[in-house]
Amino acid sequence: MCIIFFKFDPRPVSKNAYRLILAANRDEFYHRPARAADFWGSNNEVLSGLDMEEGKEGGTWLGISTRGKLAALTNYLQPRLNRNARGRGELVAQFLTSDMDSLSYLKKVSAEGHLYNGFNLITADLSAEKGDVICYYGNRGEREPVVLAPGTYGLSNALLETPWRKLCFGKQLFLEAVERGRELPRDALVAQLLAVLSNDEAQLPDPAIEAQGREYVRPILSKYAAVCVRCPDYGTRTSTVILVDADGHVTFTERSMLGSDPTRWETTTHEFRLQS
Repeated sequence: MCIIFFKFDPRPVSKNAYRLILAANRDEFYHRPARAADFWGSNNEVLSGLDMEEGKEGGTWLGISTRGKLAALTNYLQPRLNRNARGRGELVAQFLTSDMDSLSYLKKVSAEGHLYNGFNLITADLSAEKGDVICYYGNRGEREPVVLAPGTYGLSNALLETPWRKLCFGKQLFLEAVERGRELPRDALVAQLLAVLSNDEAQLPDPAIEAQGREYVRPILSKYAAVCVRCPDYGTRTSTVILVDADGHVTFTERSMLGSDPTRWETTTHEFRLQS
C-alpha cells in the first residue's frame, strides 16, 4: 500500500508558488532491503531511493532527474499476485534514464502492461521552455494513458482519484497544508506535508478497499485504511516531499525509517535546479 498526493500548476501566478508539490508514502515490508534517496545514473542525474530486493535490484518507486523527468509508482491492490511477473519498479527507473517523453513512454508501457501485476504509473516532463506535462497510466484501467490537466490529484492502490476514504481524507489534509503553505517558508511547508504523511487515523469503514482486496485485506483493513500504515512487520517506511518552484528549483526531502524500527527515522534533503 502506498499513497501519493500532488498539485500540478505549470504556470503559477505568483513567483513564490510551486509548479509541482508532491507528497508520497512508500509502504513495504520492513525487512525488504532498499537504499535511501541519492543521485545515481550515468551522470548522477537521477535522484531516488532504490529497491535492493534480490532479482529486483535497481527498481524504484519515486524519482526525479536533473533533466526534469519525474516518475512515481503505486501497486494496484489485488487479492493474488503473479509471482512470475516482472518487477514494477523497473518502470520508474527506465523512464528516469530514458529519452522518451512522458506520453510516448506510457504508450509503450501500456502495450506491455500485461507482463506486470497491477500498477499505477505517473510520469512527468518538467520544462519551463516546453511546458510541464504530467501523464498517468494504470494497467487495471483504461487501455490508453492520459495527459493530466493542472489540478490536485490523489493516488493510492486503486486507479487515479478512486475515492477510497483514506485517499479523500489525506487529500483534504494535503490541500489544507498547501493552502497554509502559501504564507510559509519552504521548510515549514515541507514539515506540514510530512505531518500529513504521518497521519495514522484509520478511515473506516471503507467498503471500496474491502471489495477490491477481498480476503487478502480484510484481516488488516484497520491498518491499511490510514495515510500512514503501521503493522508489526509492514508499513510506511519512506515519506517523500518534492517541491518544484517557478524557477525550476527542486527540493527533495525524504524521511526514512532506520532499519526495521518504526520509532527511529532519518530526514535528508537534496536541492538542485532543473536543467530543462
